[in-house]
Amino acid sequence: MSVSSVESSALDCPIGEYPDADQLLREAVRWHFDPETGSRFWLDRRPRLGFDPIEEITTFADLKKFPYVINELRDVPAEDLIPRGLTAADVYGVYESGGTTGSPKRVICTNEWLDRWIAFSEQQFQLRGQQPGGNWLGIMPSGPHIFGAALKEQAHRGGGLLFTIDMDPRWVKKRIAAGDMEGAGQYAAHLVEQASYLLETQDIAVMVTTPALLERLAADPRLAKLITEKVEYIQWGGMHMDADTRHLFRTEVFPGITLQGGYGSTMVCGGSMERIGLADDEPCIFDPLGPFISFNVIDQESGEPVPYGERGQVVMNLVSKGMFLPNNPERDTALRFEARPGMPGDAVADVQPLQSFDEATVIEGVY
Repeated sequence: MSVSSVESSALDCPIGEYPDADQLLREAVRWHFDPETGSRFWLDRRPRLGFDPIEEITTFADLKKFPYVINELRDVPAEDLIPRGLTAADVYGVYESGGTTGSPKRVICTNEWLDRWIAFSEQQFQLRGQQPGGNWLGIMPSGPHIFGAALKEQAHRGGGLLFTIDMDPRWVKKRIAAGDMEGAGQYAAHLVEQASYLLETQDIAVMVTTPALLERLAADPRLAKLITEKVEYIQWGGMHMDADTRHLFRTEVFPGITLQGGYGSTMVCGGSMERIGLADDEPCIFDPLGPFISFNVIDQESGEPVPYGERGQVVMNLVSKGMFLPNNPERDTALRFEARPGMPGDAVADVQPLQSFDEATVIEGVY
């Protein structure tokens, strides 16, 4: 039966609400593998799966049946990713991974999905006693990375302006790969210089950046003072921050400023936010936008979940109307924690990069 004749209450639930996980999954699988509504990407692959996804994928535990298809997103035509039940007008944009382990991978982001991600982010602000208003400074990459699009929309919807810098994280990674640490450092200094002009001349309520660049900003007393005087909310992401650095920023460098971490991937068109209420000496636990995004922390050899509190490789799933990307190993390891009640998979903490992934060395630069 075509999903077009079935009420998709979970797949089309109101923005800002979170449906039953297994109901969402079943409706999403019917949508993406129905010839009337599915994308060419999944319809072409369905005969090769070796199982019937509509009949056999009923719970999130079943997602591990899917093969590893992420590398196929490096060269697939973007049009093949759009479900037939949607049109190009439903697509907000096409975005790419950072190219850390090879040529970039591409995904589509629909208007509906961007609304869901922004609603989740705004809820996190409000739960921390903040309103997402005022001007934003994004010391982050813009296109083709999805994060820049989300920042622009969130700033505007909160009644503010978004200020950005010109940042290409792929160039820094190329310099590091070539052994040019001096050149990489000069580029990072160039980014900080751009940010300083905006901090000096504009009112900034929210600053979004990476741990590497936040450390460089904090090392300049003049810029640290500007941030302390102007900024109300700092969100960090795109790289990894250890617990000691996080504690130092919160208690000594930027006291009084709300500091929130985010962890995600272009391959799930978003990710997770730092759990609310954590003490400074607790691990930075990340809860994804469940049930649409879910994490699993597994043993790399067996593929089975590691015990809670133990380290394993992060696997991510995206289950939405616009994109369905299940069972995708990430280039990160993390400690496994229990997910929020009612949500599938795991929460993660103390995220760290793998040494290598897909036979490529994992390089972190400024993002």
